[in-house]
Amino acid sequence: MELSATRYEVADRVATIRLHRPHRHNAWTGRMHTEYRSLLQEAEDDPEVRVVVVTGSGDSFCVGADSDALAGHAERGGYDPGTGPDLARPGFGARPEFDADFAYHYGLSTPVIAAVNGPCAGVGLVLACYADLRFAARGATLSAAHGKLGLPAEYGLAWVLPRLVGMTRAADLLLSSRKFTAAETEGWGLFNAIVEPHELADRVAAYALDLASAVSPASMRVTKRALYADQHRDVGAAVAESGRLLAEMMGEPDYREGVKALLERRPPSF
Repeated sequence: MELSATRYEVADRVATIRLHRPHRHNAWTGRMHTEYRSLLQEAEDDPEVRVVVVTGSGDSFCVGADSDALAGHAERGGYDPGTGPDLARPGFGARPEFDADFAYHYGLSTPVIAAVNGPCAGVGLVLACYADLRFAARGATLSAAHGKLGLPAEYGLAWVLPRLVGMTRAADLLLSSRKFTAAETEGWGLFNAIVEPHELADRVAAYALDLASAVSPASMRVTKRALYADQHRDVGAAVAESGRLLAEMMGEPDYREGVKALLERRPPSF
């Protein structure tokens, strides 16, 4: 696919997807959505990719839906996602409840890290929340944004945000649609780390490289699936499934290499 709203590169087994409409602060469009899903599928299908990082070009992450698109919806009196019938389906098929916009992140076998480098609102906040891990520049501003447009919290944000920051904080952020900074969320659990803007790229790159090189890809895949699937199981079923996987994976090459590396006091080579 020819890319016009995103950029993509792979290095050291880490794929970077860059939302790339800097002249519009990386505002979301149907084209960006189409390309983003296609690139996630490309990364998922590439055996050389073990981690995906998503960030924004320039000084913004994603300021939400493009204002021109919002004006078009208002003029038509209805929503047009701007996506065609050939939309990729990354992560679909893992569990029925994950076969939905942005929830498909939970069905991916590859972990996704959001590097929030600047303003992040609306669908940009949705994207960050559905990532597995989140890092932010301290001064980045964030907002759900929907309330000031007369809209509902979009794409299940009212489901995912309370699970990240708790119901009381989520109620504040969703009911008010107020702007807040990444620094304000220190200790909330929304971000894995909040750093100075000039440190963000290096911090995320180091974390992603460690995941890609030091952790068994098989272990990472099943652990990610368990993180989300177990939210829909009772504890007994979660214990039983982990026991089944343990027995299965102890016969696989990654386990043998992990044990060998441990005994030889060296980093594993997965």
